[in-house]
Amino acid sequence: MTPLNHSWVKSSYSSQDGGDCLEWSPAHACAHGTVPVRDSKDPEGAALMFEPAAWSAFVTGVQAGEFPV
Repeated sequence: MTPLNHSWVKSSYSSQDGGDCLEWSPAHACAHGTVPVRDSKDPEGAALMFEPAAWSAFVTGVQAGEFPV
């Protein structure tokens, strides 16, 4: 399911040169209780849907450096 009626926000961790771009829809997350995430280079493609606790744990792990590049 792709939330077509909500705006998307580019992750602050996405690179500025057009690569590795991740977007999510905070409005959809608030309205529906799931966090949609997509590749900004493929806006018509699929969005992955996460439970808020799972998404929060992932973001915390990224911030802590648990996923080295």
